[in-house]
Amino acid sequence: MPRRTGTERLEARQARLESHAAETDPGVVLNAAARFLEQRSRSIDEVRRHLNAARYPAELVDAAVGRLVDLGMLDDRAFAQAWVESRDRARPRGTLALRRELALKGIDRETVAAVLTDRVEAAANADDDADSAGRGADQLAAERLLRRSRSALLRVVDARVRRQRAYALLARNGFDPEVCREVSARLVAEDDNLDD
Repeated sequence: MPRRTGTERLEARQARLESHAAETDPGVVLNAAARFLEQRSRSIDEVRRHLNAARYPAELVDAAVGRLVDLGMLDDRAFAQAWVESRDRARPRGTLALRRELALKGIDRETVAAVLTDRVEAAANADDDADSAGRGADQLAAERLLRRSRSALLRVVDARVRRQRAYALLARNGFDPEVCREVSARLVAEDDNLDD
């Protein structure tokens, strides 16, 4: 099969968008939304934006989103909770970055605040690890991030420069300046104690 030219692909996309705009069957829009959700969980706003970008009629988009919410396939609170847990586990971020990421996903402020409060409470209740007692969720996430980058940081001989790089890494990942300062200083102190 010969490859289509850029013009042919553009014309095919335009025709597809026009057919979407003329759609009257709510099942088609619901299926499009379900296919979009197959890749990963999404927020209500993400699904709505995707369907609107595909130029489906607004009333069918609203009906499809409502149906998915009724079925439990769309839940902003569960999405935000899973997002924060995933970030804490795989790519630790500070509260500032998490707040920004969730806002970009269309999660309202109240839901974000509730999920981040749950994160702080979960960190406070994690008393099974004696070393983590008394430290906040951001501090624990910052420590995880620095542990992952520890070998690169240890290549820096000067302790002051190592602390600055650790601080910069934490700041880039949305951690509060106080958390950056405390955790980077603690890392350098621990590394210096290991060297002695």
